[in-house]
Amino acid sequence: MTRRPPISRGAGRPAQKGPSQRQLRAGELVRHALVEILREEELDDPALYGVPVTITEVRVSPDLSHATCFIQPLGGENAEAVTAAMNRASRFLRGKLGRMIDLRVTPDLKFRHDETFDAAEKMNRLFDDPKVRQDLDRPDGDAPDSGDED
Repeated sequence: MTRRPPISRGAGRPAQKGPSQRQLRAGELVRHALVEILREEELDDPALYGVPVTITEVRVSPDLSHATCFIQPLGGENAEAVTAAMNRASRFLRGKLGRMIDLRVTPDLKFRHDETFDAAEKMNRLFDDPKVRQDLDRPDGDAPDSGDED
């Protein structure tokens, strides 16, 4: 008797390239709940006193057991200290989160500094550079002479 290869569940379907709709929904649910918790609760950490923290995105694992929360302190100052303080408070936040959301499992929380704002600022500074500005202001057909004409 010959054995057939096991049938995979994803046979005939294209590989998924990003998070599922379920992950996106759960991530937004967690993000909104964390925003509400941070608005109502004062976290007992000196690095967080008087520092408004923005939760820009929450990415949830496929099994919804882990959540990576991207944060940005207002003004972008002391980002490393604020991120470390949020990670220290993650167990407290997870407990509060579990009482607020209706998921089978409350995800473990990991906080990371969101560097997209820093990258955007770097790009803006680059575009404001005089050398780059002159290239951007030049009409499309007026490329500088490269010296390799045929």
